Amino acid sequence: MNYIQLEKLGEGTYATVYKGRSRTTNEIVALKEIHLDAEEGTPSTAIREISLMKELKHVNIVRLHDVIHTETKLVLIFEYCEQDLKKYMDQHGDRGALDPNTVRSFMYQLLKGTAFCHENQVLHRDLKPQNLLINRKGELKLGDFGLARAFGVPVNTFSNEVVTLWYRAPDVLLGSRTYSTSIDVWSCGCIFAEMISGSPLFRGRDNQDQLLHIMRIIGTPSDAQFQKIMKETPELQIKQFPRYAKMPFQQVLPKASPQAIDLLEKLLKFDPAERISAADALSHPYFTTAVAPTPFGLNTSPGSMPPPSFNFPHPHGHQAQQQYQQQQQQQQQQSQIPPHMHPYSRPPVPIYNQHPQNTDPMTAAAAQSRAHAQAIAQAQVQAAQAQYGQFPPPYSHAPPR
Repeated sequence: MNYIQLEKLGEGTYATVYKGRSRTTNEIVALKEIHLDAEEGTPSTAIREISLMKELKHVNIVRLHDVIHTETKLVLIFEYCEQDLKKYMDQHGDRGALDPNTVRSFMYQLLKGTAFCHENQVLHRDLKPQNLLINRKGELKLGDFGLARAFGVPVNTFSNEVVTLWYRAPDVLLGSRTYSTSIDVWSCGCIFAEMISGSPLFRGRDNQDQLLHIMRIIGTPSDAQFQKIMKETPELQIKQFPRYAKMPFQQVLPKASPQAIDLLEKLLKFDPAERISAADALSHPYFTTAVAPTPFGLNTSPGSMPPPSFNFPHPHGHQAQQQYQQQQQQQQQQSQIPPHMHPYSRPPVPIYNQHPQNTDPMTAAAAQSRAHAQAIAQAQVQAAQAQYGQFPPPYSHAPPR
């Protein structure tokens, strides 16, 4: 094998994942080793994962580099990502909750990857924080397509064993077998709420308890709504449920912005037919409304960009961030830097090709302005660090203060 097996990363129901390195390129990869049973052969989940991931090439989907097949094992070679979203929230969040800019960046990337799957007639069916991987660039990628299915004709009914319970859509909990892209959208909504609050939104013990957890927050559907859902999905098993009034999401997630609440309302509809699509969710005002400051050009294109370096692991991190932002705004006004030259409107641009023969006054003025902006940005960071201490980077393992 052209790959060196390094340390063990994890173990699943039918595979073990190792960190590895290519002998030819020295690239770090993830080796998903599937042990083959002599009688049963290659697991159907592995065959499904390989066939689908060969077709799904997108920046927000984990890349399958290679497949190695021997008599005793099947090894899938994936691009390597440092951690999953669950571990990221545990290490870098404020009690698990991420700051608003990071939530928006990760949510946009999650919907991007999900929309691409749906455009290519693929349901992931197991979206949860543990299956969303994050690399050092801050790119979020959908992983673990072992339960994924193509949903094109002629197959239109699938098994009920999909999605970890807490991220499972109510129509699936009720027994639906004709579901479509809406089940992934529900999972995205659950992950969205978890990134905002730091804990899962619906934490049931079994299918029935999970339904009750959902209804306590989004309300019990009326008889008319249940009849509509049953007409669209006849196989549903509708029982008598307690009547719960809808609880305002703003009360459940007090830290969330009005735009975030509105998007969440559209993602977490009890009726699958009423849920927004992943593609339409990408155009929601939550992603187009500016959040100040917006590191890494978030206001221009919120695509697959690194999360900001403000993932404070200590309880008072958000207050320090707000004070730091106020300092930036005050110093910006004092220095009278044009808005488009503000150091946080885009990443600092290195100045190349500064040759003596380049005497264009416009080019020289632009270079001088960029250098001035960079100097001010550096001074601001140093001043903030002197007052609040060193800000931990997104992948630091500093213990909570």
